[in-house]
Amino acid sequence: MTPLFEPPERFHLADYLLTERLREGAGDRVALAIPGSEITYAQIDDLARRWASVLTEIGVRPEERVLIALPDGLDFVAALFGVLHAGAVVVMVNPDLEAERLADLMEYSRAACAVVDERVLPAFAAAAAATDRPPRIVTPAAGRTAHPSFESLDPGAGGAYEGPGTHRDDPAIWLFSGGTTGRPKAVVQTHRSFANTTELYAKAALGYSRDDVTLSVPKLFFGYATGSNLFFPFAVGATAVLFPERATPERLFELIESRRPTLLVNVPTMVRKMVAHPQASERDLSCLRFATSAGEALPAPLYHRWKETFGVELLDGLGTAEMWHIFLSNLPGAVRPGTLGRVVPGFEIDVRDPEGRPLPPGEVGRLWVRGASRALGYWRNLPKTAEAFRGEWFVGGDLVVRDEEGWVTYCGRSDDVLKVGGKWLAPQEVESCLMRHPAVAECAVVGAEDADGLIKPTAFVVRAAGAGADDLEETLKAWVLEHLQPYKHPRRVVVLDELPRTHLGKADRAKLKRLAGA
Repeated sequence: MTPLFEPPERFHLADYLLTERLREGAGDRVALAIPGSEITYAQIDDLARRWASVLTEIGVRPEERVLIALPDGLDFVAALFGVLHAGAVVVMVNPDLEAERLADLMEYSRAACAVVDERVLPAFAAAAAATDRPPRIVTPAAGRTAHPSFESLDPGAGGAYEGPGTHRDDPAIWLFSGGTTGRPKAVVQTHRSFANTTELYAKAALGYSRDDVTLSVPKLFFGYATGSNLFFPFAVGATAVLFPERATPERLFELIESRRPTLLVNVPTMVRKMVAHPQASERDLSCLRFATSAGEALPAPLYHRWKETFGVELLDGLGTAEMWHIFLSNLPGAVRPGTLGRVVPGFEIDVRDPEGRPLPPGEVGRLWVRGASRALGYWRNLPKTAEAFRGEWFVGGDLVVRDEEGWVTYCGRSDDVLKVGGKWLAPQEVESCLMRHPAVAECAVVGAEDADGLIKPTAFVVRAAGAGADDLEETLKAWVLEHLQPYKHPRRVVVLDELPRTHLGKADRAKLKRLAGA
């Protein structure tokens, strides 16, 4: 497959996303809008080079890993670009991970350094003490801590720093794949990958421009947000709005009305919360050109509720860490609710059976995708790499169906598909049916063994605001029986206050399976 975007052999992501803006004369443009301040491209480039100098001085070498565990803000952005300028590899971490998971991540990554927010230093210090090769911990600001800070180490070199050159296929950033049913795998992505998707999806397909202002629900450590709310706007000289605290409907409405973003980077969970907000109909979202949705499938009923409430187009799509970002998407002016859209030009997909044979339109199969954003593989996991990376193709666990016109509908994960009564059942089909019931705000369907050892579907639901207190189990069973084939209805319906979530905010199906079997 011939790529539509081909960077030069000597290519550096920080140069492409940041320094190029200065060469274009856009150094004085606002790159970041953060609480109480606006930061220009020139200021960020200067700070990033100072970070690179500090990291180099404390011994971080090219291609070594550097953990970044910071809230969204200037420090996160400057440290990320500083790591890239130094030729090292960024490993973005949820700063709220518990010490045990952090220790595992330190051992797994063999990171040379960790840039850590002072708020979570105790957990990081405990994790480092439990590892054989603890990373050197640095905080952004000086404080009452035994660890050195950027402020104390910064020589003030700024633009004088010139880092090592990089090849377009050198490792740049680790992303994490999986985690809904097991330990996430580190996906090693290259400088080329991030630029390729930026060119094909952000610029060509979505039409990001320098006049855009972006705002994101997921935080920057999540690759979907790293792209949509940092790399994509930076690539065109636009402005990204960042805030450190967790997203809530109230905070998002406030920022939309004060910052007037043109693009909202959203996820289905927050879409539900925003449309269910008591003041949703009174909120003005007219500044938005569109919103995007990813991370989990967006049910058609939820899409319609959003569109009817806010009048803003909502674009669902699918990406993977292994391909870095979105390669299947609905696009402005071309939306089919309930689908993932069509392939982004520059990528290629196929739908195949378990033996790798192409399937005709209308048949459910495993999704194959190829393009120049494909990762190098999984860190320290040759068997999984060999299974998933086949020549030019990445073969994940997503099951889809494609129609004659190329529209793709998500059918679940291959490891989530259930065999019920000798027939295959995709939980997503049952979830979409349940979401059409007005008493259901969220749901997830998993398989559980009955007393005879047979797999039966169990539904976990979150009651919609304002729904009655009546027992939902029989009502929802009857609802699914009315709309789907009998074998597909959940044998149990469990009402929860909220669904358990993974570190990336997806429904934690491993935990739900344990609950279903309890």
